[in-house]
Amino acid sequence: MKIALLGVGRMGHELGVHLLAAGHELTAWNRTPAAVERLRDAGATQADSPEDAVRDADVVMTVLFGPDTVREVVLSGLEIPAEAVWFDVTTVSPEDAREFADYAVAAGVRYVHGPVVGSLAPARAGRLGVLLGGAPEDVDVVEPLAALWADAERLRRVATPSDAATGKLLANLALGVTLQGLVEALRLGRANGVDAAGVLDLLEGTGLGVIAGMKGPVITGGTFGDTQFSADLLAKDARLMLRSTPDPLPAVTAVLQSLTDAQRAGSGDDDIAVIAKPELGPRPRNG
Repeated sequence: MKIALLGVGRMGHELGVHLLAAGHELTAWNRTPAAVERLRDAGATQADSPEDAVRDADVVMTVLFGPDTVREVVLSGLEIPAEAVWFDVTTVSPEDAREFADYAVAAGVRYVHGPVVGSLAPARAGRLGVLLGGAPEDVDVVEPLAALWADAERLRRVATPSDAATGKLLANLALGVTLQGLVEALRLGRANGVDAAGVLDLLEGTGLGVIAGMKGPVITGGTFGDTQFSADLLAKDARLMLRSTPDPLPAVTAVLQSLTDAQRAGSGDDDIAVIAKPELGPRPRNG
């Protein structure tokens, strides 16, 4: 199958590796050309423009930073081949997904929204969650591709593209608010003379145990630069969550503040665990 990959960031690269390993003909484009080099060395063709990338493609896959980038790259008039399926993996809001689906209908393009749930390690291992929303006949085209990076038990079809977008935001809400809970647990422990390692040990078996196990080694090791999922990306997703409901989301607002603080400190491209960095180090015990 001829596949155009638009967007070769960290996740786009991993998905491209799976496509090449499965024998697909891959043409890749990224606004920063150097990001495509590793895929090119692995056998992909590097395109100079989105227009060059999508020419004669069977599937046009977008793995971009967010909905505004999708608008800039695709909705600005990119001519996707008439019989191709536009497979959008970008994390967007439900409203964005409806807009993109409507645009595709008007342009005579087949559209599937297929966001992934998980970070780089499960992406490499083919263990991501995947939500596929679109017309059944269009989902049939891209599902074998998604299966290359999906955990078979977490590859799900949903009714509409907006349902897929909602599911992705729900997953990232769960990640974000539990991460914020871990930060606050570290803060509480630090205020009472318990260091980070001690707090992580005490959280075992609690509701924060999973996130503590996932991000604890990064926090105690200070390896925030080994980015699995960046603070910039989760901050963008948190803003999408807040724009997707008229009702308050206090926990999301709290984690967005922590992420914004990290961005202002120059750590936006670091792993999301970097929001715990201010809670490291000793503090005198209360009382």
